[in-house]
Amino acid sequence: MKKYLTAFAAIVVLMLSGCKNDADPARLQIASAMEKTLKSELLDRWYPQAIDTVYGGFLSAFTYDFKPTGDQDKMIVTQARHTWTNAKASMRYPEIGHYKVNAKHGFEFLKNVMWDKTYGGFYTLVDRQGNVKGNDSSKTGYGNAFGIYALATYYASSKDTSALNLAKKTFAWLEKNSHDAVLKGYFQHLQRNGTHVVRNLDTPSTADTGYKDQNSSIHLLEAFTELYQVWPDELLRERLTEMLVLIRDTITTPKGYLTLFLQPDWTPVSFVDSTNEVMMKHHQLDHVSFGHDVETSYLLIEASHILGLKHDTTTMRVAKKMVDHALANGWDNSIGGFYDEGYYVKDKSEITITHDTKNWWAQVEGLNSLLLMADLYPEDKMKYFQKFEMLWNYTDQYLIDHEHGDFYAGGLDKQPEMKTALKGNIWKAAYHQYRSLDNCILRLKAEERKE
Repeated sequence: MKKYLTAFAAIVVLMLSGCKNDADPARLQIASAMEKTLKSELLDRWYPQAIDTVYGGFLSAFTYDFKPTGDQDKMIVTQARHTWTNAKASMRYPEIGHYKVNAKHGFEFLKNVMWDKTYGGFYTLVDRQGNVKGNDSSKTGYGNAFGIYALATYYASSKDTSALNLAKKTFAWLEKNSHDAVLKGYFQHLQRNGTHVVRNLDTPSTADTGYKDQNSSIHLLEAFTELYQVWPDELLRERLTEMLVLIRDTITTPKGYLTLFLQPDWTPVSFVDSTNEVMMKHHQLDHVSFGHDVETSYLLIEASHILGLKHDTTTMRVAKKMVDHALANGWDNSIGGFYDEGYYVKDKSEITITHDTKNWWAQVEGLNSLLLMADLYPEDKMKYFQKFEMLWNYTDQYLIDHEHGDFYAGGLDKQPEMKTALKGNIWKAAYHQYRSLDNCILRLKAEERKE
C-alpha cells in the first residue's frame, strides 16, 4: 500500500505538530487489527460483489452472510456512499484496480440515473432498474449533500472534471432551491421542482417534513468540507462557514448535544413540557442522539481546519463538550459503547436513557472522535484513549462479524437478533465503517503521524 494521507490525517498532523509521538505497541496493535477489518472484513466482502452489473449502480440489500436479497431499491444516499467509499479505497489501495473501476461505475449511475435531467437535483429513491419509486419524485438536502460528497471525492481520485462539474451543479441547485437566504441553513424536504415543503404547524404530527434538522445540516457541512478541498470557491466557503457556525452555535445546545429538529426560524422542536406518552410518541423528533453528537464533534473540527481557521478555540471547545457530554451521559461504563437515545425529562436533572441499544454507526463514529480527543487532550480527566481502547474492544467483540464480514447493525450485547439481520440495506453500506477505520489507522501509526 502506498502512503496515503486523507485530509483528516493532514489536519491531525497540523494540530499535533508539537505533540510527542504516542505510537506505542498498543496503538500499533489496534492499527493492525483495524487494517485487517478494513480490508478483509469490510471492503473485500462488499466489493466488487455489490456492483450491479445489469442495471448499474450498487446493490443495496444483503443477508447476514452477504447474499443479495430483496428488490434492491437504490437510494441516493447509499449509491453516493458506495461511490465515495470506492473512490477513497482507490487512493488508499491504488494497487487494487477494481476500486477505481467501481467508483467510476458509481459515478456513472449518479450522473445518468439518479440526477433529474429536467429539474436538477438528485432523486431520493429509484427501483433497481432506475425508475423513480412509485410517484415519489421528492428530493432532500441530505441526499444531495451525499451526492456532492461522492462527486468531490471521485474527482479527487480520478481527476474526471465531469464529476466536479456535477458537484458544482448540485451545489448551485441547493443554493437556488434549498438554501434559506433570510434565516440561513437549508431546507431538508423539497418537491421535484425544488420547492421546499412548508409544514402545517396547526396539524400535530410525528413526521419531520417541513422542519430544518441537525442531520441534513451536519452532512451538508461534511459535503461542503469535501468539495472545498477540490474547489475553493468563495460562495462555497461562505456556506461552509455558515453551516459551521449554525451547527456549533445554534443547533448544539449549551449542554453539548444537538437539537434534532427545528422550525425554519431555528426554534427547537421540543416535547419536554408534554406528557411522557407524547414525548415517547415524538421521540424521533426530540431526543439526545449520542452517535450524532460524537460524529459532529469530528465534522466541526474537520471543517474548521479545512477553512484554515487557526486558533479556533470556540469550535474546539464545543467539539470537546459534545464528546464529553456523550461520555458522561450516554456511555456504557461496564463494557463500553454509546447508547442510541436519551432524554432530558422535565424536572429531572440527570438524563434518562430511553434506548440503550448501540447501533453500529454510532460506535465507529465514536472510535474516530475518541481517538482525536485522546491525541488532542492526552492528559484530560476524561481518559479518552482508555475509552477508545474500550470501544474498540467492544466493537471487535459485539459488532464486527468475523465470520461473514462487515458490522452487525447493532451490538449483540443488546440485540443478539442482529446476528442474522441484514448486513446491507438502503441505510447501511460501508461509509461510516470505512471513514472511521481509515482515519484511526492513519493516526495510530507512528510513521503516518510524523509526516
